[in-house]
Amino acid sequence: MEAGIVGLPNVGKSTLFNALTCSTAAQSANYPFCTIEPNEGIVSVPDQRLQRITKYIPPQKVIPAALKLVDIAGIVKGASEGEGLGNKFLSHIREVDAIMQVVRCFVDDDITHVGGGVNPLSDIETIETELLLADMQTLENSLPKAQRSAKSGDKEAKLRATVMEKCQAWVNEGKPLRTCSFTDEEKSVVRAIGLMTAKPVLFVANVAEDDLDGQGTLVQQVRQYATTNGANVVPICAKLEAELAELDEADRNEMLQSVGLTEPGLGPLARAAYRTLGLQSYFTAGEKEVRAWTIPVGATAPQAAGVIHSDFEKGFIRCEVYTLEDLETFKSEKEIRAAGKLRVEGKAYVMQDGDICHFLFNT
Repeated sequence: MEAGIVGLPNVGKSTLFNALTCSTAAQSANYPFCTIEPNEGIVSVPDQRLQRITKYIPPQKVIPAALKLVDIAGIVKGASEGEGLGNKFLSHIREVDAIMQVVRCFVDDDITHVGGGVNPLSDIETIETELLLADMQTLENSLPKAQRSAKSGDKEAKLRATVMEKCQAWVNEGKPLRTCSFTDEEKSVVRAIGLMTAKPVLFVANVAEDDLDGQGTLVQQVRQYATTNGANVVPICAKLEAELAELDEADRNEMLQSVGLTEPGLGPLARAAYRTLGLQSYFTAGEKEVRAWTIPVGATAPQAAGVIHSDFEKGFIRCEVYTLEDLETFKSEKEIRAAGKLRVEGKAYVMQDGDICHFLFNT
């Protein structure tokens, strides 16, 4: 799964993406980020639970969960009609699973704002409007064909037409589809259509260096909007992140301490994006490696096993599970087992965030 980074011109989108990309050049052991293509990257999701596990199970290597980010072409008003790089922007938005919108929440007279002045709510409205218009166009073009197919009586065709009619009524009222309630069956149809306002959104408030915790008026405006529109907000200073990315680990830690931070902004941002995508982690732990594996919230034990290898899911027998709290209490897996705290779960078990597991399977 992947998240697309979007934003208006001069909001700091590219600065932020480039800063995160450069963290590999800075050789950050905790927050590696490597470029796949000029506008794509894989970022590790910092998770302190990994270090807590290795205190009791020392491995040869530690592998965190990873998240794919896509730096999507900037949007301007009229993108839904092809203005600027609108068509490229919209095609990329359809391909990602979540949207990370960088919103300018700092004032700098040396950096021109495309709207003539810093107004985060106006910025958000511009992009939201373009996505709504694009969804309206998609539905208008596709619904007649779906309705004709539904007349055949085919169950799937009828469902598709019904869902599209529901979506059209919602967006025509100017409301993003992520604020509309859908059944699991309906959600599958919406995803298949590629409707963009249905995608979860994370607002990245690009703040000034004197507002790193995002308590300023501009960020509060974004928080209020997000609360009423089914989204979350993470404050981050792209300028500071760019400076941090150029430092070695010792100097980076010293700079973080000087500004009152315990980690680069990548940490909270990656974790928030992970949650926005509806993802969680479980762990495997042994002498060879301690590793975080990424699964959707609600995944069953066999589905989680399949993330490691498809054979694990096909031949799933059972899962042995314990918690990090168990490990910290009993100090070793052997003692957890001896204390009767090692749970045995079957095919119906729904994985919990932070489970530490062994899978038993039959090939």
